[in-house]
Amino acid sequence: MEFLDVFVIGGGPIGLACGIECEKAGLSYAIVEKGVLTNSLYNYPLNMTFFSTSDKLEMGWIPFMSVSHKPTRTEALEYYRRVAQTWKLKVQLYEQVKTLSKKNNIFEITTSKATYHARNIVMATGFYDLPNLMNVPGEDLPKVSHYYREPWPYIGQKLLVVGGANSAVDVALETWRKGAEVTMVLKNDGIDENVKYWVKPDIENRIKEGSIKAFPNSTVKEIREKDVLVTTPKGEVTVENDFVLAMTGYVPNFSLLDQLGVELSLDDKKQPCYDQANQESNVSGVYLAGVVCGGLNTREFFIENSIVHAENIIRHILEKNE
Repeated sequence: MEFLDVFVIGGGPIGLACGIECEKAGLSYAIVEKGVLTNSLYNYPLNMTFFSTSDKLEMGWIPFMSVSHKPTRTEALEYYRRVAQTWKLKVQLYEQVKTLSKKNNIFEITTSKATYHARNIVMATGFYDLPNLMNVPGEDLPKVSHYYREPWPYIGQKLLVVGGANSAVDVALETWRKGAEVTMVLKNDGIDENVKYWVKPDIENRIKEGSIKAFPNSTVKEIREKDVLVTTPKGEVTVENDFVLAMTGYVPNFSLLDQLGVELSLDDKKQPCYDQANQESNVSGVYLAGVVCGGLNTREFFIENSIVHAENIIRHILEKNE
């Protein structure tokens, strides 16, 4: 029976960074990804531009060249493809992890394709796969989506955008510029303060001039076939509607953590317990890397401040082996 030194769950940028560190250290490893390479990035809106500059997203001594100082989704997909190819990383795609267990300090990992045994597991699962649901009637209607790809389906349509952070703002502006009649539902007084600084004035001016209608301090109460019921400070309002794009964020997949007994904080963040010096959780041999470390606070960790997690993890594994 072959025992891997490290089994990495997630083939996103941070999972790839872990693979690079394993290659440098001469450790045996496997990276398993349930979708395409860098699956979360692939599912981003087609015209998305990163907040980070390209140099902050680099890894493995491979320069990230982009047309603008802030790279696009396509440029990032190509860059990380090149990273995986250059380092000849051992990535298994379209393979989903089903069960995890630990016995005698060895982990058994069952996937949709095989069974693996490893001395250490790195959870680099990201957070883009499970939407943060509104839990309102009608959310399961075909016209409702928590994901946005491109503006063309919404030309000439009455579109309700739920949320006031970066994703919602990008969706509202892009669809409005292609001819959608856009209404935004904002749970706070206005647009999120953390919205990209070069975009925030644009959306605020569109709202101020009335090009995009907005309901601040409001929530969606019910989604119906031809309209949406919105609860506002002035009472309930019925908004005619063809499509709803709920840009309400996403949550980590805690099910794999639960299988291994990784503890979560008792506050609203539900942050996994781990040592910030080496990323090891309360379960020996289980490491956390990337956005999963923040629990429900998905704005705390990004690619640029999580690449270092890979170095810390592999360094700690090597120290334990000494």
